[in-house]
Amino acid sequence: MSRESDSSVQNILIGIVYHSGAGHTASQAKAVSRGVDAVPGAVSMLLTSEEAQGKWQELDRCSAIIFGAPTYMGSASAQFKAFMDASSSVYFRGAWKDKVAAGFTNSASRSGDKLDTLIQFAIFAAQHGMHWVSLGLPPGNNRSTTSERDLNRLGFFLGAGAQSNVDEGPTSAPPESDLLTAEELGKRVALVTMQLVRGRTTDGKAAELARV
Repeated sequence: MSRESDSSVQNILIGIVYHSGAGHTASQAKAVSRGVDAVPGAVSMLLTSEEAQGKWQELDRCSAIIFGAPTYMGSASAQFKAFMDASSSVYFRGAWKDKVAAGFTNSASRSGDKLDTLIQFAIFAAQHGMHWVSLGLPPGNNRSTTSERDLNRLGFFLGAGAQSNVDEGPTSAPPESDLLTAEELGKRVALVTMQLVRGRTTDGKAAELARV
């Protein structure tokens, strides 16, 4: 997948690792991917949490990793937790230190203890020495003049939240506003990551000149 970018800067790769039980969180993950790919110079790599456990080297090449899972019983799904536990080999190598991180989650209820899952992701990222990026959107749908179509209609700050009715399949849930919110998270992570990568490049050049 090619993207136009500054010829002096290589495209940044952003991994999106997720688990999805019924397909709703997969739709959210794809929306995050669209947001990343909308930023010139950024390319996304979508991996399920199962696939990711066989592709540690590919994740090592990423400048950022975005974590996503449904919230089950107040925390990330067991399948995603298995990926988190398996990443201990990466932890001991320090391979994700100073990468950018962010997260998203989905549940059937509007709150559904999704904040607990996002906190779990943020702590997981901190253990790896990563830099957490928040959603960066004001809460929506909190006035009489606003609506369910607002971005961040569920009012999360730490990451992107989505809500999917239990009697609707992934073709109709989460609603468009939640998917657009996920796209915004992808864009924000791509932009922040690009700033950090370019800053490191600039710092490296400055350091090299200082040694001359």
